[in-house]
Amino acid sequence: MILLGSFVNGLTIFVGSLLGGVLRNISEQMKDTVTKGIGLGVTVLGIQMALKTSSFIVILISLCLGAMVGEACKIEDRMNAFGLKLEKRYAKPGSNFAEGFVTASLIFLIGSMGIIGGIESGIANNHQTLLTKAVMDGFMSIMLTATLGVGVLFSAFPVFIYEGIIAVLASVLMQYVPKELLDLLLTEITSIGGLMVLGISLNVIGITKIRVSNYLPGLLILIGVVTCQYYFF
Repeated sequence: MILLGSFVNGLTIFVGSLLGGVLRNISEQMKDTVTKGIGLGVTVLGIQMALKTSSFIVILISLCLGAMVGEACKIEDRMNAFGLKLEKRYAKPGSNFAEGFVTASLIFLIGSMGIIGGIESGIANNHQTLLTKAVMDGFMSIMLTATLGVGVLFSAFPVFIYEGIIAVLASVLMQYVPKELLDLLLTEITSIGGLMVLGISLNVIGITKIRVSNYLPGLLILIGVVTCQYYFF
């Protein structure tokens, strides 16, 4: 079952969100402290990921071009609009449903573990990386739900779809990608993902408000640039 890892990851987020809903009565001070602790941990993770690049200029150019595309396409606004539609149907008026959905989706989706784990599932039917990620995401979803509300629960679905698509594509396409190029792509994707994770952590801590969703096209631009470098330079 090449989708086992992605299914378990989505399930742990779903269950963790249910537990987080039960724990919503914990004090605001505890929520704030623990959430900022998660933010600090995510900050360190983002820095570690970002430093893996072998060409920071390529990462920066891809990120900036991706931001221009993302702003033009209004990705952040569309994600928030989708979250608000879900909020109208499933959440109480005045809640921060959309923020919870968008924040959790970005935290759970961006990063190397989902990509590498999806590839491992698709190529070798090895789900260890995604199962490890599932444990981490499950615990994080508890606190995120306790802080941001039920919107976090719905992030389980894009996580399952995202990782599942990667696994299926990996099983079909990755056999045609040279191993050297694949390793290079994973390294650079990890790095640009680290910068996005760092932006998310600053949002979680409350230092600033970065429209991280609008940087997502940078991932596709980076893949194109690295692939062209590999074959033509």
